[in-house]
Amino acid sequence: MHQTDPDTGPHHRIIEAPPGRLHLVEQGAGPLVLLVHGFPESWYSWRHQLPALAAAGYRAVALDVRGYGRSSRPAAPDAYRMLDLVEDNVALVRALGEEEAVVVGHDWGAGIAATSALLHPEVFRAVGLLSVPYAPPGGPRPTGLFARMGGDEEFYVSYFQEPGRAEAEVEPDVRGWLAGFYAALSADTMPAPGEPDPHFVARAGGRLRDRFPGGQLPGWLTEGDLDVYAGEFERTGMTGALNRYRSMDRDWEDLAPYAGAPIEQPSLFIGGSLDASTTWMADAIDAHGTTLPGLSSSHVLDGCGHWIQQERPDEVNRLLTAWLASLDG
Repeated sequence: MHQTDPDTGPHHRIIEAPPGRLHLVEQGAGPLVLLVHGFPESWYSWRHQLPALAAAGYRAVALDVRGYGRSSRPAAPDAYRMLDLVEDNVALVRALGEEEAVVVGHDWGAGIAATSALLHPEVFRAVGLLSVPYAPPGGPRPTGLFARMGGDEEFYVSYFQEPGRAEAEVEPDVRGWLAGFYAALSADTMPAPGEPDPHFVARAGGRLRDRFPGGQLPGWLTEGDLDVYAGEFERTGMTGALNRYRSMDRDWEDLAPYAGAPIEQPSLFIGGSLDASTTWMADAIDAHGTTLPGLSSSHVLDGCGHWIQQERPDEVNRLLTAWLASLDG
């Protein structure tokens, strides 16, 4: 079994997996903690957590989800369905020589982590969700639901559905687009309280970036950090990442047998008070007593935006390591 020395820095690896390969970065030795990023990010979004978890006695592994970074990018849009991403996580745990793991996800990664725990409780012994609470499968068809959310304008999830459309907006200026998207969801650069959130919708015939805030980068994002993210998407393009949104209706069909199903394992939720994922999904958070009966730690960080583990790394690390310690205490 290969494990990194907890006293050394992060180590990059490629493993064989269903899409062909998965790139991961690991640090530390001990119980396995799998970290799953969201959109539009990469393993790098966990750069503050890897050393903290290693120092706390864990084998921390952050992957590039299929379609991102150095992981494989299948061409078929339906290769990004949730069932396939869950199987990637299982394959990764097995390839690392482990029987089980704690899985922690942020944004889309929270959904992938939750579904991994739901479908494979024998592999994922606990689940941590950052920014996006657990909502069991079921309900209305996703594309229809999001189409209604835009009203007279076009909600960003609907905007992402047509292959090539968002790519044509993003790829001529990846760095500028990412800077605007990150700023739109960050506590220190998002619209002031009471102002509309224009970054979630596009005007008829317009682009999402026309509504992004301009000016400075958010405080958590350095020019060097932005270079890392932009460099990855400039190399790979955006299609792999966007295909996750284009698979939502397929997920709805695939997961119909699990409609309303709770996740029984021990769980953690951390959200930001200024994050639309927290406010839009307040009912889901309120339902966690039923949908996450193993919930042992739940926190909403005051004044925090969407990029929670990057905006508030010390606080998230403290909460995460305390929760992990409680699992084995």
